[in-house]
Amino acid sequence: MKTYTNLQLYSLVLLRILIGWHLLYEGIVKLLSSGWSSVGFLGESQWIFSGLAQWIVSHDGVLQTVDFLNTWGLIAIGCGLILGLFSRIAAISGAALLLMYYFNNPPFIGMEYSVPTEGSYLIISKTLIEALALWIVALFPTSKQFGLDFFIKRLKK
Repeated sequence: MKTYTNLQLYSLVLLRILIGWHLLYEGIVKLLSSGWSSVGFLGESQWIFSGLAQWIVSHDGVLQTVDFLNTWGLIAIGCGLILGLFSRIAAISGAALLLMYYFNNPPFIGMEYSVPTEGSYLIISKTLIEALALWIVALFPTSKQFGLDFFIKRLKK
């Protein structure tokens, strides 16, 4: 079992819970917003996944599936991180999802989007930083010390 100082443990748990709250809240907002769709975000994709994004937008059934998976993925990842339940899987899944967002609409010079952002970014955005933070949460798991994974581990013994 990995041991951390109390400050390290509490800081990592707090980081895990805060990011979990953010992702859970984003998923719930999407779920409760009857008109929400990823079509606007995907329609502005300009980088590596732009072809895939345009294909998704052009197929209504695929778009609905992506919207469903995005909404419920955010909710599941958020719950996993907050509760410390399968948190390594949740952290890696969350990092992958955030990287997909980043790769669709990165803050590079010459790329402009009609959707307003919360600031001015150049290469590094809050999405990329949050993805890295989730990677750190996955590398330094705390849920077996403070989370439901602790109880699962005990049941296995």
